[in-house]
Amino acid sequence: MINPSDLIGRWDIISWLQLYDDGRRQAPLGERLEGFIRYTPEGDMICMIANADRKNFETGGQWNASEAEKAAAYSSMLAYAGRYRVEGDAVVHEVQTSLFPNWKGGEQRRRIRLEGRDALFIEARLEDRTPEARIAQLAWRRANGEK
Repeated sequence: MINPSDLIGRWDIISWLQLYDDGRRQAPLGERLEGFIRYTPEGDMICMIANADRKNFETGGQWNASEAEKAAAYSSMLAYAGRYRVEGDAVVHEVQTSLFPNWKGGEQRRRIRLEGRDALFIEARLEDRTPEARIAQLAWRRANGEK
């Protein structure tokens, strides 16, 4: 059972792996990541993860770059925010806004495990009973200066 107060603060991403039932291992955003997840005492959360080697746009600005550059930017980042609650050994993210619009208004349930005060592991079972069945495994380290 996780004490919700143990989650509060900023956690920097270390790794994100997809562990497929058929033995495949993938890093959805690559091996070099940057980003964080933050839990506030008030129950808010935000998660931002990106490939650390994202390329700047060359064909235009944020809104008028080429479709290929915008698609590459979307494909190299995950971002969402909302509220959270802890239920036993799980955290439930109540998504209020997301780069992936399908998550808006829904919940993302994740198993959590703390190792000491500075290591957080978040896992989710995805697409169970399909050829793409897998476990998403994210490792985080408490940010310097937090708690």
